[in-house]
Amino acid sequence: MRLFFIAVISLFFSSNVVVAQNFDLGSWNILNIKYNQNEKWSFFGEAQLRSLKFYNNFHYYEYKGGINLKVHKNVKLTLGAGSYQTYNEGGNFVLPKNNNEFRLWPQAVLFQSLGNFKIEQRYRSELRFTSNGYRNRFRYRLGVSYPFGKEQDKYKPFQISASNELFFTNTEPYFERNRMQVTLNYKPSKATTLQIGYLHQFDYKINDETGRDFLQLGYFIEIFKKSSPNSTIDTDIKDN
Repeated sequence: MRLFFIAVISLFFSSNVVVAQNFDLGSWNILNIKYNQNEKWSFFGEAQLRSLKFYNNFHYYEYKGGINLKVHKNVKLTLGAGSYQTYNEGGNFVLPKNNNEFRLWPQAVLFQSLGNFKIEQRYRSELRFTSNGYRNRFRYRLGVSYPFGKEQDKYKPFQISASNELFFTNTEPYFERNRMQVTLNYKPSKATTLQIGYLHQFDYKINDETGRDFLQLGYFIEIFKKSSPNSTIDTDIKDN
């Protein structure tokens, strides 16, 4: 079953990726810290750094934070905000910037278990205050994850996940982007997760961060309040 699932995910993504002669693999780097107040409330901060070539031509960074509320075992609400900075292509942080943006985003995530698989649906609305004026954007992501490995301390150390996300606006051309990713997570401890993955996106007349193919590396840290050390471990598909 495990090998079958991996084969299906690989086939899905290979069928959607066209490798051009000038294929460039960029880098997508994530550092995330999450504080669990209790079973319902948590807070997070995250920074990202991206490049259009392999650790060269850095053109984008963001930092954001927010609060999560788990209103039901299968429903989580989030309110986040952050700064999103996009530079011109052709080098490292080339000026002038393409976009200087502050973003506020409410979001809802719905969970469903199907055997050992976990299915997620994420709905996000983005209020975008950009250097080119105010914009709205709406995102929908469907993902599936599968934990495996010998269980330790009530969690399995490995998790493979895949997701597909659509980006829309309320003005023409309405459709902006399709983003697909597959990742492998490893938890060396209850409090840390290491991530490696591949992300591919197709942009249609988008006016901010660009790039098609990325190697994704992430480091996720969880902090648990001492009075509630048995808080549920985060097994969600990691954000982007």
